[in-house]
Amino acid sequence: MRVLVVEDEEEMADAVARGLRLHAMAVDVAYDGRQALERASYVDYDVVVLDRDLPEVHGDEVCGELVNRNRILMLTAAGLVHDRVGGLALGADDYLVKPFAFAELVARVRALARRTSRKPQGVLERAGIRLDPARRTVSRDGGEITLNRKEFDVLRELLFAHGSLVTSAELRRNVWDEYAAEGTGVLRVTLTSLRRKLGEPQPIENVPGKGYRL
Repeated sequence: MRVLVVEDEEEMADAVARGLRLHAMAVDVAYDGRQALERASYVDYDVVVLDRDLPEVHGDEVCGELVNRNRILMLTAAGLVHDRVGGLALGADDYLVKPFAFAELVARVRALARRTSRKPQGVLERAGIRLDPARRTVSRDGGEITLNRKEFDVLRELLFAHGSLVTSAELRRNVWDEYAAEGTGVLRVTLTSLRRKLGEPQPIENVPGKGYRL
């Protein structure tokens, strides 16, 4: 497993890297956002452990650049609910607040690395929407739609269901992971953005208290 630790506090970055290496992970370190983008441009990391408040290039911008290529665990001191929602809405896969238990960090990194998801499926189509998992492209009625990875994965789950109901819990589990907090509202934020991009007539039906169907 190849991991990039991005943290501007050098002692912490080095300590996290040493600890992850003890768990048989290959770990690189970047001390600012610019270094992180440079390293990620030529190394295919399984997981990026990303501090949010970075010099040179802010962690939010780094997340935006890497979100379609890497699994991202935000590791930051900003722990309020709206901070977590904001980080996850950027496309981060998980969010861990400092101070943290190192065993939990290891567990979360491993969980993300396992979620290289399902092998690419054939093209999925419904309600004029065409999703190609291999090329990671989406169109509706022939018009291309640009989605971030979380929006793409939510739409893919809905298309997999072929019109059946997909519960909120299933979406959180399959698109994020078992650590995704039910109360953060990240699913709602992602669905709001996805619906806006899909346009009208709105193809995603909300079944209150149960889930969603397409």
